[in-house]
Amino acid sequence: MKKLYSAFLSVIVCGYLSSCGFERIDAGHVGVKVKQFGDDKGVDEVVQVTGTVFYNPFTESIFEFPTYTQHKEYQPFVVNSRDASEFTVAPSINYYVKAEKVPSIFKQYRKQLPELEEAFIKTATLEAYRIATNNYTADSLMSNRDRFEAKVKELLSKQLEPEGFILQQLTSSLTPPQSLRDAINAKNMAIQKAMQVENEVKKEQAQAQINVAKARGDAEALRIQADAEAYANEKRQASLTPLVVQQQFIQKWNGVLPQYGSVPQIFRDVSK
Repeated sequence: MKKLYSAFLSVIVCGYLSSCGFERIDAGHVGVKVKQFGDDKGVDEVVQVTGTVFYNPFTESIFEFPTYTQHKEYQPFVVNSRDASEFTVAPSINYYVKAEKVPSIFKQYRKQLPELEEAFIKTATLEAYRIATNNYTADSLMSNRDRFEAKVKELLSKQLEPEGFILQQLTSSLTPPQSLRDAINAKNMAIQKAMQVENEVKKEQAQAQINVAKARGDAEALRIQADAEAYANEKRQASLTPLVVQQQFIQKWNGVLPQYGSVPQIFRDVSK
């Protein structure tokens, strides 16, 4: 009888084990066990974390959600500024899922993370950009890109966080319309040309100042030279006394007197 009971128990255990499934929830993930059939089908209240989870594969399913940082890049799309200018944005976001919110996320959306990125999260991202862009004109948007991006992040966080998604980083890759890019390029070229002209004017003014300074220097040098020559002439004139003149004549005279006519008076009484 005891042997028969042991055999019967073994059959029951084997049958149970053969009907059971198990799955290991990796670190950095949260698993949820979902009942597929019955009146109480839905997400279990218990959040399954790391470890091995046993379940009935015929009536239950296990889904895993990563709780580490996720990176998602969206294809470019068009948003309109307040003055109807069309801007293109290609957002990329970094976010993570709050572990304690995983059961309610799956219960509400019945989708896993890759599907949510193309559904709820994408819709929230588009809406945040639409609202934020509509607060700016084209010119003010180009002048306030950092503030614009901060506003988009604020709006998106308000939509994601209550649902259990925490936004960490957002970049927009904002591109203005071609007409505005052309206007910006023309403006930059005009500014560069104006700066070039201004530099040329400053260069000419500097050269003119150099020329004036040089002319003043030359004039001053001539005046100083003339004053010096006048002073020297004055001194020479003052030094030419009769005695000095007579002495210079003697030094240069060869001693020969005129042979015809009257003999001039060569020496004078310089004492008078």
